[in-house]
Amino acid sequence: MRGFIERALKKVPRMDIEQVRQLLYTMAADNERIEAVLDSTTDGLAVCDEDHNLVLYNRSAERLLPFRVGELSEKPIWSAIEDDEISYFLRKSLRDQDKVVDREFTLERGGQSKTVSLSIMPLVSEGRVSGNLVHIEDVTEKRAKESRLRRAESLASLTTLAAGVAHEIKNPLGSISIRIQLIQKAMKGKTSIECDKIERNLDIVNEEIARLNRIVVDFLFAVRPMDTQLVDADLNKLIRELVDFMQYELEYAHVSVVLELESSIPYLLLDERYIKQAVLNLVKNAIAAMHDGGTLTISTERKDDAVLLTVRDSGVGIPEDNLNKIFEPYFTTKETGSGLGLTLVFKIVKEHGAEISVSSREGMGTAFTIQFPVPQKEKRLLEYAARNETS
Repeated sequence: MRGFIERALKKVPRMDIEQVRQLLYTMAADNERIEAVLDSTTDGLAVCDEDHNLVLYNRSAERLLPFRVGELSEKPIWSAIEDDEISYFLRKSLRDQDKVVDREFTLERGGQSKTVSLSIMPLVSEGRVSGNLVHIEDVTEKRAKESRLRRAESLASLTTLAAGVAHEIKNPLGSISIRIQLIQKAMKGKTSIECDKIERNLDIVNEEIARLNRIVVDFLFAVRPMDTQLVDADLNKLIRELVDFMQYELEYAHVSVVLELESSIPYLLLDERYIKQAVLNLVKNAIAAMHDGGTLTISTERKDDAVLLTVRDSGVGIPEDNLNKIFEPYFTTKETGSGLGLTLVFKIVKEHGAEISVSSREGMGTAFTIQFPVPQKEKRLLEYAARNETS
């Protein structure tokens, strides 16, 4: 289209009136086709010039955003929006030259609630930023589906956890019942009994009660929503503190630690309490997997828009058949394991919007990798033009 117009303009001096009229008809038809495409899209699009004035918008933008009545063009886009929260967001983001992706707002219209997602991107023309493009998407149904899926997943997880708890409490309850029966039998028909036997049985009862308490506490931790307080945190510093805290336990287990921490990784949004708990669980699993000692390697690295944290051991490894079960509640291969350690790690990781993966081979060790998203705080690339001018 652009090349056609440039060629046509060069020929205008040699055209007669009819040819010029035909050229204008062709350009008008192409312009109408572009407008039809924009108006046919379900997502809203609004274009601002360098002074943030609204110069172009499609019908979906009018449908999704609460525009004021009247002429909207050639005025700052935020003054054309009735909703105060969205207006303030657009004014601040555009003036601060922020690049924003998927900022969500809830609007009330006709007694119904609607969720829209706004993204702001620089509009680049001929190697320079000439304005901004505001993308508006109705994510109401998408969020409703995600909410229904989360509820279904939570119910399924709760069912699995409840079944696991029912299974776990059978043994301590059975043991308590047996010990009480033995105490009753020892006391039956007697005016005096041997305290040693009673004390031994009562000690076991107390141990089983403590075991039941741990099961309940772990269960509640697994099902309750986490009150995460995310702040900018130094992941490398957190890991060093945790390794120092576990120094004696690692030495006792004859485990040497290798830290490969990339110094240039950015700060991440973390709740340090929970992340320390997650890494602590991974480290303890690694120690348990290295029966006769070994090497524990903890590394961090920046990869695109993520930071990878890897905890690698030189232990016995995980059988391939068990790899897809290790995050399931109450799955454990340890005689004294609760089966909730990795389940809690998985939950903590998800609460941080991160992902966790595992790779392992029997006899060759195991590596858990957590992929944290890097907070997107970059300003839009105003240097774009300068780079093109110097290249």
